[in-house]
Amino acid sequence: MKFVFFGAPGAGKGTMASRAAAAYGLPHISTGDIFRQAMKDGTPLGLKVKAVIESGGLVSDTLTIDLVRERLAMDDARHGWLLDGFPRTLAQAEALALFDPEDAVINLEVSDDKVIERLSGRRMCPLCGRIYHVHLMPSKIAGLCDADGGVLYTRPDDREESVRVRLENYRTQTVPLVDFYRSRATLVPVDGEGDADTVWVSLHDMMDRLVAGSR
Repeated sequence: MKFVFFGAPGAGKGTMASRAAAAYGLPHISTGDIFRQAMKDGTPLGLKVKAVIESGGLVSDTLTIDLVRERLAMDDARHGWLLDGFPRTLAQAEALALFDPEDAVINLEVSDDKVIERLSGRRMCPLCGRIYHVHLMPSKIAGLCDADGGVLYTRPDDREESVRVRLENYRTQTVPLVDFYRSRATLVPVDGEGDADTVWVSLHDMMDRLVAGSR
């Protein structure tokens, strides 16, 4: 089956998509990974992306769509996939519906307060990159990395004021997408408020039913 994972920053899309990919034997495809691989491989599209990124610009819908279309045409995605981070705009959603239509859009629903709690509580080690959370996964010694003693810091985009801006931008971009997928009857809401294991139990059950229903 073909699944799109949808949700606000901090909703757990990447975590849940990774678990689902392992459980169902489907490739977990994110736009960030596609961009990095295309640039690394030096493909014609990858070179275009590299030029845009190095100039400080934003990758256009047209270029993003072309890259995703190219990736989904690869052998490992012929029998299904999990998309994370695409589509982000209505133009991208409409294009995907034409060249490789989704079977279900998993919409991880999380309140703004929960997103702010999750993201603003994250701390990173500048030395090894390990991620902690002040409440959910604290380091043994507050403010210091367990592995190397690095002083943990908060990424600028995880500060509460930045998270609120990200949420507002997300809502502006994605409200049309929610309506679009609802009209296609492929939107599947999943409660994303709990911890990762709790959300996964609900999601796994939902996906099992969707897969069974597609046979």
